[in-house]
Amino acid sequence: MVLWEPVPDPENAVRIVLVGASGFLGQNLVRSLAREGHECIVLTRDAARRKACRLVPNTHLVAADVNDAAALEARFEGSDAVVSMAGILNESLFGDSDFQRVHVDLVGSICKAAGAAGVRRILHVSAINAGEGESQYLASKGRAEALLLNSGLDVSIYRPSVIFGPGDTFFNRFAGLLRYAPVLPLACPEARMQPVFVGDVAAAMCRTLASHGTLGPVMELGGPRIYTLRELVRWTAKMMGRKRWVPGLPDSLSRSQALAMNWVPGRPFTLDNYQSLQLDNVAEPNVLPELGIEPTPFQSVAPGYIGLTSRQQRLDQLRRRGRPGR
Repeated sequence: MVLWEPVPDPENAVRIVLVGASGFLGQNLVRSLAREGHECIVLTRDAARRKACRLVPNTHLVAADVNDAAALEARFEGSDAVVSMAGILNESLFGDSDFQRVHVDLVGSICKAAGAAGVRRILHVSAINAGEGESQYLASKGRAEALLLNSGLDVSIYRPSVIFGPGDTFFNRFAGLLRYAPVLPLACPEARMQPVFVGDVAAAMCRTLASHGTLGPVMELGGPRIYTLRELVRWTAKMMGRKRWVPGLPDSLSRSQALAMNWVPGRPFTLDNYQSLQLDNVAEPNVLPELGIEPTPFQSVAPGYIGLTSRQQRLDQLRRRGRPGR
């Protein structure tokens, strides 16, 4: 495994505004950009709660209503690039327009504000299979991509497969289920995906910050191997040192489970998730090797954090950065 480390390049440093960067991928991207010497402006509704970003050099948290196009334009003034990465996996229980609002309307506001502020370069995080299948999540991602590609701006769109790394919501979610359940009936067990390391995604975005070059505006990113969902859940149990039975549910029961859990608080598995899993979440082609990035296997990273509590993960992250935990 080769862990990519950005090298500061003051001569090529730029000012970047990030929208939706308070999550897992966003925090990793901000750290990578800052280590290269770029100035990062992270827009957030509640700057006081985003402590992780406040610890990153060259990074400023700025309170802003990202749904206000005029406010976005003011924040974009004087910047060289905008990163658009706001996203949700599920709508709220009665929020049947959440995907449209977060994935489409916000992107439209970003394009309008960037154009008005004279910012030509936009980097956008999307999803493999955007615009395909019956999933409303994927449909909204496709509409957002269409807005960007027709905006007349210099756009790069990144479509990662399922992303892993310390603090992820994929391996850690299954680890939480496997910790206490000796049997885990699994919906859509044969769904195929290509887990990609969060550091590799951040590296790809950093390397194409100025331009996507000959790769084209839409880039798909994946790990070194393709797995079924059941294989990944079994790997999770193995990395935890737990023996677990993971029987796969047939399609009819998978759909029934999604319909039932659609109404469970927190919505851990929805009908829309089920519909997304009907399509292979595989990078075709995977651009990481073309960017000189060797895809990182999850087996070399995930055992170090899998199944740890959020507090344990935070302490481990602080130790790696050489800061005392509190």
